[in-house]
Amino acid sequence: MSKLLSPAKVGGLQLSNRVVMSPMCTYEVKKEDGIPTPFHFAHYGMRAISKVGLIITESTAVDPKGRISKNDLGLWDDDQVPEFKRLIDSLHYLGTKVGIQLNHAGRKAADEDSPVAPSAIAFDENSKTPEELSIDQIKKIVRKFGEAAKRASDAGVDMIEIHGAHGYLLNQFLSPASNHRSDEYGGSLENRFRIVREVAEIVKDNFSGPIWVRLSLTDYADDGNENSIDDWRQVGKWLETADVELIDVSTGGLLPVGPNFPVHDGYQTRFATELKRSVDIDVSTVGLLDNPGLAEYILQNNQADLIMQGRALLRNTNWLNDAAKELHDKKFTAFDASYGRGQK
Repeated sequence: MSKLLSPAKVGGLQLSNRVVMSPMCTYEVKKEDGIPTPFHFAHYGMRAISKVGLIITESTAVDPKGRISKNDLGLWDDDQVPEFKRLIDSLHYLGTKVGIQLNHAGRKAADEDSPVAPSAIAFDENSKTPEELSIDQIKKIVRKFGEAAKRASDAGVDMIEIHGAHGYLLNQFLSPASNHRSDEYGGSLENRFRIVREVAEIVKDNFSGPIWVRLSLTDYADDGNENSIDDWRQVGKWLETADVELIDVSTGGLLPVGPNFPVHDGYQTRFATELKRSVDIDVSTVGLLDNPGLAEYILQNNQADLIMQGRALLRNTNWLNDAAKELHDKKFTAFDASYGRGQK
Protein backbone atom coordinates (compact mmCIF):
# COMPACT_ATOMS: atom_id res chain seq x y z
CA MET A 1 0.00 0.00 0.00
CA SER A 2 0.99 3.61 -0.43
CA LYS A 3 1.88 5.50 2.74
CA LEU A 4 -0.72 8.13 1.84
CA LEU A 5 -3.59 5.65 1.88
CA SER A 6 -2.38 3.32 4.64
CA PRO A 7 -3.76 3.33 8.19
CA ALA A 8 -1.62 5.26 10.66
CA LYS A 9 -1.62 6.76 14.13
CA VAL A 10 -0.95 10.47 13.63
CA GLY A 11 -1.66 13.50 15.77
CA GLY A 12 -3.00 11.33 18.57
CA LEU A 13 -5.60 9.67 16.32
CA GLN A 14 -5.79 6.27 14.68
CA LEU A 15 -6.70 7.14 11.09
CA SER A 16 -7.66 4.95 8.15
CA ASN A 17 -5.30 6.98 5.92
CA ARG A 18 -3.23 10.16 5.95
CA VAL A 19 -5.60 12.34 3.93
CA VAL A 20 -7.32 15.05 5.97
CA MET A 21 -10.03 17.38 4.75
CA SER A 22 -8.67 20.79 5.65
CA PRO A 23 -11.05 23.29 7.31
CA MET A 24 -12.60 25.47 4.60
CA CYS A 25 -15.29 28.11 5.11
CA THR A 26 -18.49 27.54 3.15
CA TYR A 27 -20.59 30.49 4.42
CA GLU A 28 -23.71 28.32 4.35
CA VAL A 29 -25.29 29.23 7.70
CA LYS A 30 -27.97 31.39 6.13
CA LYS A 31 -29.86 31.91 9.40
CA GLU A 32 -26.68 33.38 10.95
CA ASP A 33 -27.17 31.24 14.07
CA GLY A 34 -23.99 29.16 13.79
CA ILE A 35 -25.93 25.88 13.52
CA PRO A 36 -25.05 23.25 10.85
CA THR A 37 -27.52 23.02 7.97
CA PRO A 38 -28.49 20.26 5.50
CA PHE A 39 -25.72 21.62 3.29
CA HIS A 40 -23.10 20.64 5.87
CA PHE A 41 -24.49 17.11 6.17
CA ALA A 42 -24.21 16.65 2.39
CA HIS A 43 -20.91 18.53 2.01
CA TYR A 44 -19.02 16.57 4.66
CA GLY A 45 -20.96 13.37 4.13
CA MET A 46 -19.76 13.06 0.52
CA ARG A 47 -16.13 13.26 1.67
CA ALA A 48 -16.76 10.72 4.43
CA ILE A 49 -18.24 8.26 1.91
CA SER A 50 -15.14 8.67 -0.25
CA LYS A 51 -13.03 7.52 2.72
CA VAL A 52 -11.23 10.71 3.81
CA GLY A 53 -9.37 9.69 6.96
CA LEU A 54 -10.28 12.77 8.98
CA ILE A 55 -12.66 15.64 8.30
CA ILE A 56 -12.03 18.91 10.12
CA THR A 57 -15.12 21.06 9.88
CA GLU A 58 -14.73 24.65 8.83
CA SER A 59 -13.71 27.54 11.07
CA THR A 60 -16.16 27.52 13.99
CA ALA A 61 -16.50 30.73 15.97
CA VAL A 62 -16.15 30.77 19.75
CA ASP A 63 -17.84 34.20 19.86
CA PRO A 64 -20.50 35.65 17.53
CA LYS A 65 -18.39 38.84 17.39
CA GLY A 66 -15.41 36.77 16.24
CA ARG A 67 -16.93 35.27 13.10
CA ILE A 68 -15.18 35.62 9.76
CA SER A 69 -18.68 36.21 8.41
CA LYS A 70 -22.16 35.99 9.88
CA ASN A 71 -22.68 32.79 7.86
CA ASP A 72 -20.02 30.84 9.78
CA LEU A 73 -20.56 27.86 12.05
CA GLY A 74 -20.36 28.59 15.76
CA LEU A 75 -20.15 26.96 19.17
CA TRP A 76 -20.72 29.95 21.42
CA ASP A 77 -24.10 28.68 22.67
CA ASP A 78 -25.37 25.39 24.09
CA ASP A 79 -28.27 25.45 21.64
CA GLN A 80 -25.80 24.83 18.82
CA VAL A 81 -24.59 21.52 20.25
CA PRO A 82 -27.45 19.13 19.29
CA GLU A 83 -27.17 19.70 15.53
CA PHE A 84 -23.37 19.51 15.68
CA LYS A 85 -23.73 16.18 17.47
CA ARG A 86 -26.14 14.92 14.83
CA LEU A 87 -23.68 15.94 12.09
CA ILE A 88 -20.71 14.34 13.83
CA ASP A 89 -22.64 11.14 14.58
CA SER A 90 -23.58 10.87 10.90
CA LEU A 91 -19.96 11.27 9.78
CA HIS A 92 -18.82 8.67 12.31
CA TYR A 93 -21.49 6.34 10.91
CA LEU A 94 -19.97 6.84 7.45
CA GLY A 95 -16.58 5.76 8.76
CA THR A 96 -14.46 8.88 9.22
CA LYS A 97 -12.94 10.62 12.21
CA VAL A 98 -14.19 14.17 12.79
CA GLY A 99 -12.47 17.25 14.14
CA ILE A 100 -13.44 20.87 14.60
CA GLN A 101 -11.45 24.06 14.17
CA LEU A 102 -12.13 26.71 16.83
CA ASN A 103 -11.45 30.30 15.87
CA HIS A 104 -11.82 33.98 16.66
CA ALA A 105 -11.30 36.22 13.65
CA GLY A 106 -10.13 39.32 15.55
CA ARG A 107 -9.64 42.27 13.22
CA LYS A 108 -10.69 40.09 10.24
CA ALA A 109 -14.24 39.70 11.57
CA ALA A 110 -15.51 41.28 8.38
CA ASP A 111 -19.18 41.66 9.32
CA GLU A 112 -18.59 42.99 12.81
CA ASP A 113 -19.12 46.72 13.42
CA SER A 114 -16.41 46.93 16.06
CA PRO A 115 -13.73 44.25 15.57
CA VAL A 116 -11.12 43.61 18.25
CA ALA A 117 -7.41 42.87 18.03
CA PRO A 118 -4.25 42.89 20.13
CA SER A 119 -3.53 46.41 18.83
CA ALA A 120 -5.54 49.08 17.04
CA ILE A 121 -4.05 48.28 13.62
CA ALA A 122 -6.36 47.72 10.65
CA PHE A 123 -5.83 44.83 8.25
CA ASP A 124 -5.70 47.20 5.26
CA GLU A 125 -6.83 50.66 4.18
CA ASN A 126 -10.34 49.40 3.47
CA SER A 127 -10.77 47.70 6.85
CA LYS A 128 -12.11 49.07 10.11
CA THR A 129 -9.56 49.93 12.78
CA PRO A 130 -10.08 47.38 15.56
CA GLU A 131 -10.44 48.09 19.26
CA GLU A 132 -7.36 47.12 21.27
CA LEU A 133 -8.34 44.36 23.67
CA SER A 134 -8.03 44.96 27.39
CA ILE A 135 -6.57 42.29 29.65
CA ASP A 136 -10.08 41.46 30.91
CA GLN A 137 -11.34 41.12 27.33
CA ILE A 138 -8.45 38.80 26.48
CA LYS A 139 -9.25 36.59 29.47
CA LYS A 140 -12.90 36.49 28.41
CA ILE A 141 -11.97 35.33 24.89
CA VAL A 142 -9.70 32.64 26.34
CA ARG A 143 -12.64 31.42 28.44
CA LYS A 144 -14.82 31.36 25.32
CA PHE A 145 -12.35 28.97 23.67
CA GLY A 146 -12.67 26.71 26.71
CA GLU A 147 -16.47 26.85 26.67
CA ALA A 148 -16.54 26.07 22.94
CA ALA A 149 -14.17 23.15 23.51
CA LYS A 150 -16.57 21.75 26.12
CA ARG A 151 -19.42 22.02 23.62
CA ALA A 152 -17.30 20.34 20.94
CA SER A 153 -16.60 17.53 23.40
CA ASP A 154 -20.31 17.17 24.12
CA ALA A 155 -20.92 16.98 20.36
CA GLY A 156 -18.51 14.04 20.08
CA VAL A 157 -15.56 15.35 18.07
CA ASP A 158 -12.38 13.28 17.88
CA MET A 159 -9.98 16.23 17.92
CA ILE A 160 -9.90 20.01 18.18
CA GLU A 161 -7.74 22.32 16.09
CA ILE A 162 -6.99 25.78 17.48
CA HIS A 163 -6.76 28.28 14.63
CA GLY A 164 -3.59 30.32 15.08
CA ALA A 165 -3.04 31.07 11.39
CA HIS A 166 -4.29 33.07 8.40
CA GLY A 167 -4.31 36.43 10.13
CA TYR A 168 -7.03 35.66 12.67
CA LEU A 169 -6.88 36.70 16.32
CA LEU A 170 -4.27 34.30 17.70
CA ASN A 171 -2.09 34.89 14.63
CA GLN A 172 -2.49 38.64 15.24
CA PHE A 173 -1.10 38.21 18.76
CA LEU A 174 1.82 36.10 17.54
CA SER A 175 3.00 38.56 14.89
CA PRO A 176 5.12 41.64 15.68
CA ALA A 177 3.45 43.36 12.71
CA SER A 178 -0.02 43.30 14.30
CA ASN A 179 0.87 43.16 18.01
CA HIS A 180 2.37 46.40 19.35
CA ARG A 181 1.34 45.85 22.97
CA SER A 182 3.66 46.69 25.85
CA ASP A 183 2.03 44.49 28.50
CA GLU A 184 2.36 40.76 29.19
CA TYR A 185 0.67 39.93 25.86
CA GLY A 186 3.11 41.92 23.73
CA GLY A 187 6.77 42.62 23.13
CA SER A 188 8.78 39.41 23.41
CA LEU A 189 7.91 36.26 21.47
CA GLU A 190 7.07 34.54 24.75
CA ASN A 191 4.60 37.29 25.65
CA ARG A 192 3.04 37.26 22.18
CA PHE A 193 2.67 33.47 22.50
CA ARG A 194 0.99 33.79 25.90
CA ILE A 195 -2.62 33.80 24.66
CA VAL A 196 -1.97 30.74 22.46
CA ARG A 197 -0.60 28.88 25.47
CA GLU A 198 -3.57 29.93 27.59
CA VAL A 199 -6.03 28.86 24.89
CA ALA A 200 -4.29 25.48 24.51
CA GLU A 201 -4.43 24.96 28.28
CA ILE A 202 -8.11 25.83 28.64
CA VAL A 203 -9.08 23.73 25.62
CA LYS A 204 -7.21 20.81 27.18
CA ASP A 205 -9.06 21.40 30.47
CA ASN A 206 -12.37 20.99 28.64
CA PHE A 207 -11.56 18.28 26.09
CA SER A 208 -9.83 14.95 26.62
CA GLY A 209 -8.93 14.24 22.98
CA PRO A 210 -5.99 15.38 20.84
CA ILE A 211 -5.41 19.11 20.36
CA TRP A 212 -3.84 20.47 17.19
CA VAL A 213 -2.77 24.03 16.36
CA ARG A 214 -2.69 25.64 12.91
CA LEU A 215 0.08 28.20 12.32
CA SER A 216 1.10 30.46 9.44
CA LEU A 217 4.89 30.20 9.32
CA THR A 218 5.37 33.27 7.15
CA ASP A 219 3.41 36.46 6.53
CA TYR A 220 5.28 37.17 3.26
CA ALA A 221 6.19 40.57 4.73
CA ASP A 222 8.20 42.75 2.36
CA ASP A 223 9.82 44.64 5.24
CA GLY A 224 10.91 41.53 7.12
CA ASN A 225 8.80 42.46 10.16
CA GLU A 226 7.68 38.94 10.97
CA ASN A 227 8.70 35.94 13.06
CA SER A 228 11.77 34.11 11.84
CA ILE A 229 11.91 30.36 11.32
CA ASP A 230 13.89 30.19 14.57
CA ASP A 231 11.01 31.95 16.31
CA TRP A 232 8.59 29.37 14.89
CA ARG A 233 10.86 26.56 16.03
CA GLN A 234 10.59 27.98 19.55
CA VAL A 235 6.81 28.25 19.24
CA GLY A 236 6.75 24.63 18.10
CA LYS A 237 8.70 23.55 21.18
CA TRP A 238 6.36 25.49 23.44
CA LEU A 239 3.37 23.80 21.80
CA GLU A 240 5.02 20.43 22.30
CA THR A 241 5.44 21.24 26.00
CA ALA A 242 1.75 22.19 26.10
CA ASP A 243 0.88 18.62 24.97
CA VAL A 244 -0.31 19.69 21.53
CA GLU A 245 -0.35 16.55 19.36
CA LEU A 246 0.15 18.08 15.90
CA ILE A 247 1.06 21.40 14.27
CA ASP A 248 -0.85 22.13 11.08
CA VAL A 249 1.53 24.28 9.03
CA SER A 250 0.19 26.86 6.61
CA THR A 251 1.30 30.36 5.55
CA GLY A 252 0.00 33.86 4.94
CA GLY A 253 -3.22 35.67 5.75
CA LEU A 254 -1.98 38.28 8.20
CA LEU A 255 -1.09 40.95 5.64
CA PRO A 256 -2.89 42.03 2.44
CA VAL A 257 0.00 40.90 0.24
CA GLY A 258 -2.12 39.22 -2.43
CA PRO A 259 -0.38 36.74 -4.73
CA ASN A 260 3.00 38.49 -4.36
CA PHE A 261 4.82 35.29 -3.53
CA PRO A 262 5.71 32.15 -5.48
CA VAL A 263 2.83 29.69 -5.63
CA HIS A 264 3.49 26.19 -6.96
CA ASP A 265 2.69 22.59 -6.10
CA GLY A 266 3.65 21.99 -2.48
CA TYR A 267 4.86 25.58 -2.01
CA GLN A 268 4.14 25.52 1.75
CA THR A 269 5.68 22.13 2.52
CA ARG A 270 9.18 23.50 3.08
CA PHE A 271 7.88 25.37 6.12
CA ALA A 272 6.34 22.19 7.55
CA THR A 273 9.60 20.33 6.98
CA GLU A 274 11.62 23.05 8.71
CA LEU A 275 9.38 22.84 11.76
CA LYS A 276 9.28 19.03 11.75
CA ARG A 277 13.06 18.96 12.17
CA SER A 278 12.73 20.84 15.46
CA VAL A 279 9.83 19.16 17.27
CA ASP A 280 8.97 15.66 18.42
CA ILE A 281 5.29 15.93 17.55
CA ASP A 282 3.56 15.38 14.24
CA VAL A 283 3.36 18.04 11.54
CA SER A 284 0.93 18.33 8.62
CA THR A 285 1.29 20.17 5.33
CA VAL A 286 -1.20 21.84 3.01
CA GLY A 287 -1.25 23.88 -0.20
CA LEU A 288 -1.59 22.72 -3.82
CA LEU A 289 -1.01 19.06 -3.04
CA ASP A 290 -3.44 17.82 -5.70
CA ASN A 291 -0.84 15.47 -7.19
CA PRO A 292 -0.97 12.12 -5.33
CA GLY A 293 2.61 11.37 -6.35
CA LEU A 294 3.82 14.55 -4.70
CA ALA A 295 1.80 13.82 -1.56
CA GLU A 296 3.30 10.33 -1.39
CA TYR A 297 6.81 11.71 -1.96
CA ILE A 298 6.40 14.15 0.95
CA LEU A 299 5.33 11.37 3.29
CA GLN A 300 7.94 8.86 2.13
CA ASN A 301 10.70 11.43 2.67
CA ASN A 302 9.43 12.32 6.14
CA GLN A 303 8.80 15.95 5.20
CA ALA A 304 5.41 15.84 6.93
CA ASP A 305 3.17 13.31 8.65
CA LEU A 306 -0.24 14.19 7.18
CA ILE A 307 -1.54 15.67 3.95
CA MET A 308 -4.22 18.32 4.32
CA GLN A 309 -6.41 18.52 1.23
CA GLY A 310 -8.50 21.62 0.62
CA ARG A 311 -9.44 22.75 -2.87
CA ALA A 312 -8.65 19.33 -4.34
CA LEU A 313 -11.50 17.81 -2.31
CA LEU A 314 -13.83 20.64 -3.32
CA ARG A 315 -13.16 19.92 -6.99
CA ASN A 316 -13.20 16.15 -6.70
CA THR A 317 -14.97 14.28 -3.93
CA ASN A 318 -13.41 11.06 -5.28
CA TRP A 319 -9.84 12.32 -4.98
CA LEU A 320 -8.76 9.34 -2.86
CA ASN A 321 -10.08 6.87 -5.42
CA ASP A 322 -8.13 8.62 -8.18
CA ALA A 323 -5.05 8.74 -5.94
CA ALA A 324 -5.20 5.00 -5.38
CA LYS A 325 -5.19 4.40 -9.14
CA GLU A 326 -2.29 6.80 -9.72
CA LEU A 327 -0.26 5.29 -6.89
CA HIS A 328 -1.04 1.70 -8.07
CA ASP A 329 -2.43 1.00 -4.62
CA LYS A 330 -4.37 -2.25 -5.02
CA LYS A 331 -5.39 -2.57 -1.36
CA PHE A 332 -7.13 0.75 -0.81
CA THR A 333 -10.90 0.58 -1.29
CA ALA A 334 -12.32 4.01 -1.93
CA PHE A 335 -16.01 3.05 -1.77
CA ASP A 336 -18.16 0.54 0.03
CA ALA A 337 -20.28 -2.03 -1.78
CA SER A 338 -23.00 0.52 -2.51
CA TYR A 339 -20.73 2.07 -5.13
CA GLY A 340 -19.07 -1.10 -6.35
CA ARG A 341 -20.62 -1.01 -9.85
CA GLY A 342 -18.96 2.31 -10.49
CA GLN A 343 -15.53 0.72 -10.10
CA LYS A 344 -16.01 -1.89 -12.82
